[in-house]
Order: sequence, then structure tokens, then C-alpha cells
Amino acid sequence: MWLRCGRWAWPGPLSARPCTRALLRRRNCAASWRVKRCSLALRPTKQNLIAMLPQSSPPVPITTVLFDLDDTLFDHTGTARAALAATAAADARLQVADPEALYQHYSELLEEIHAQLLAGRYTYNEARQLRFECLLGPYGVGAAEVPAIAQAHYGRYQQLRRPLPGARALLEALKPHYRIGIVTNNRTAEQVEKLHHLDMHPFVDVLITPEDVGVPKPDPRIFALALARLGARPAETVLVGDNWTADVLGALGAGIRPVWLNRTGPPRSLPHVLEITSLVPLSAVWHAITGRPVAVGAPAA
Repeated sequence: MWLRCGRWAWPGPLSARPCTRALLRRRNCAASWRVKRCSLALRPTKQNLIAMLPQSSPPVPITTVLFDLDDTLFDHTGTARAALAATAAADARLQVADPEALYQHYSELLEEIHAQLLAGRYTYNEARQLRFECLLGPYGVGAAEVPAIAQAHYGRYQQLRRPLPGARALLEALKPHYRIGIVTNNRTAEQVEKLHHLDMHPFVDVLITPEDVGVPKPDPRIFALALARLGARPAETVLVGDNWTADVLGALGAGIRPVWLNRTGPPRSLPHVLEITSLVPLSAVWHAITGRPVAVGAPAA
């Protein structure tokens, strides 16, 4: 497993693959590209993590809830799997691939190359071209064929996008009572369009991305900007996210209480880090976030 920092990933087995190595060399992208912001500070000991946690004190009423977007409110993994399966079904050369292995390779490429996109090494189209060259090359797909296949895949992905169960209902219930922000490591334009597509934009007060502050999660500065724009203090804020490093450790480093959405992985025992496995039922998730029963007038679903 890679140590991930939101969309930023440490070097791992993928970089040793001949396809990736050759393509990165061709683009003059040597090992130095790996983002230095993800330093050893991302690997604290458990004792250090506990030291980051808030000390016992009278609870401060929550006024603000921050969310990650991809795989927290939006089902990126489910959408990507479905789109990739449709892309493989449309090309006989890809039908010999093991679906799970193909998806895992796709996911690894996305994590690694997305870091370069955010660092300004590639344009969005260049990053997508490189990703699909590495993904499809082993199955006999030439570089000249990649743009058409990648574009068709992107169209399928856009059409198949869906929220996680309970996500929109949770936002709708929280909005009358709390300020709501999104803090994401993806591109601003993409996330704005996504929120509109998912019909979540009416419930979001602030959207913050690395483009706003120049650093990704878990850097405390991206959270500080979100709080500043919302007029909130860390002690009165909760962050809900799926990524242990970017969201949980990032929130702790910023003095924000995290709620970890851990849908698929093993639990991690750490004091004061509340863990949920889904966004339903609403009453349980509401209580996990706010520490209170569902507000009168909030949807009960």
C-alpha cells in the first residue's frame, strides 16, 4: 500500500514499471518530481498523533462542518470501476484483463500522475494521455489510439457519476444549522462542476482546493483558509473525510476534530478519532458529526 497524502502519493511499486519509467523519462520527469511537501511529517508515531489530539476540556459547540469530496460525498471509486468496466467491454483487447487488476493499476496511475497535474507538470489532457498509455499499452493499444479511448472513457465516467448513499440528505440536513465547506485536493473547475452535477452546490458555502492556497491536504494552510473564509475556529469545526493522511491527520494538525469515513479498510484505534463506515442512517451520522440528536425539521431518512 502507498502512503497517500490526498491525491499526493509517495513513490511506490508503480514507478518501477518499465512503462511508467520510460514515459516519465520521455517527459523529462525524473525522480525529483515527487512532491516534497509530503515529508516525513506525514509519518508520525502513534505517540505524536496522540499529542496532536485535543486535550480534555468542556466541549465547544460545533458551528462548521468541512467535507472532503471524492469518496466522501461523491462515489469516485464506484464510478471509476463502472466506467473502466464499460471501457474494457468496448475493446476486445482489454477483455482478457482481470477487472480487479485493471482497476488497481488504473487507481495507482491516477494517484501518481495526479500529483504531477497538481504540481503543474502536466496539463489535464497530458496527464490523462500518460495515464492511459501506461494502462492500455500492455494490451497492445498504441499511443495514437489512446486519445479516442481516453475521451470515450471520460464520457462514461461523467455519465456514471453518483453520490455516496446518504450524502445529499446529510448536506441538506446540516445546512440550516451549520456552515459547510468542501476541502479537496482536486482541481477547482472539476469540483465546481461535480457539485453542480450531483446537485450538492446549494448546500456548500465554501470550496477550497490547492489552487486557492498552493498546497494540498494535509498541509494546515489549506484548512486554515477554509476556516478563514467561513469565519470559523478550529475548535468549533469537524472534518469528515475518507483519507487517513490527508483528512484525518490533516484535520488533527489543524486543530480540527476529524470524523473518519472508513468504508472499506480495517479500523484504526486512536483516541478521539471517531470512525464511521457510511453516511447512513442519517441519525447516526448526524450524531457522530455534531454530538447531538438530529435537529428538529431535519430529514429522518
